[in-house]
Amino acid sequence: MAPLGDGAAASAPANLVVSFGEMLIDFVPDVAGLSLAESGGFVKAPGGAPANVACAISKLGGSSAFVGKFGDDEFGHMLVNILKQNGVNSEGCLFDQHARTALAFVTLKKNGEREFMFYRNPSADMLLTEAELNLDLIRRAKIFHYGSISLIAEPCRSAHMAAMRAAKAAGILCSYDPNVRLPLWPSEEAARTGILSIWKEADFIKVSDDEVAFLTQGDANDEKNVLSLWFDGLKLLIVTDGDKGCRYFTKDFKGSVPGYKVNTVDTTGAGDAFVGSLLVNVAKDDSIFHNEEKLREALKFSNACGAICTTQKGAIPALPTVAAAQDLIAKGN
Repeated sequence: MAPLGDGAAASAPANLVVSFGEMLIDFVPDVAGLSLAESGGFVKAPGGAPANVACAISKLGGSSAFVGKFGDDEFGHMLVNILKQNGVNSEGCLFDQHARTALAFVTLKKNGEREFMFYRNPSADMLLTEAELNLDLIRRAKIFHYGSISLIAEPCRSAHMAAMRAAKAAGILCSYDPNVRLPLWPSEEAARTGILSIWKEADFIKVSDDEVAFLTQGDANDEKNVLSLWFDGLKLLIVTDGDKGCRYFTKDFKGSVPGYKVNTVDTTGAGDAFVGSLLVNVAKDDSIFHNEEKLREALKFSNACGAICTTQKGAIPALPTVAAAQDLIAKGN
């Protein structure tokens, strides 16, 4: 099973961010506020948090690559083509002839929040093996970014662990956005245990307020609960609070940055736009972890990127440009 060459990989850019994990097709109802059963039609949209992050980085002028496995089917080839069209290096992408590309049906509630129903039993992304990893690509990164869905099942879990070990051994910054998707885990406890099992490997972690509540089983607004997720060696912990903005914690300082009010249609991909935009800035200048003024500027930009992403259906089509984010920041709230 040969990896896909795309010419972009001959010499790795200095600020490369490699995203690892799943890419899938989201089927989003064409009318918000209906259940899946009530929906008359669905819009096909590329999705999968690590892939969204890779596309966000590229759209903002950064350098990104994606490592993951796809079904050797029309959807799989479509998704890899979307990565290429979005300027993402697809050298780490593989096709599996015996499994399908994952699908998710996404219910949009009236407020733009969503619920998921997944078709993955098993899907190709779950079948990536350690032997198939493009470790050379991973070792050329400045940042290695991943979620937790790749931890749910073997052999992908072992591939994830091996990729993370290789990144850490090469001195690469590890970025973790758990992206809790409970329907994919055997139980809530399995999800909590699995997500926390690699917690202390990361240099940077982003969680939503809902994920703080889930992981700590406490109030996300209570700073004691947030700080229970802190550990020595972590460089930056970010909690996103929806349209209210975000909170940040480092060993030297902490604070919050307000968000932007926009007309929200679909929150899919907002967290990925936020993470991608932050990783672009960290890849350029990792002194951001020690300089509060620089961090606050970067988070203002990330809040704007997350907000813009909610104004359109689907994740990748809604990812913002630098100009759009700067325009929203200039307008303020």
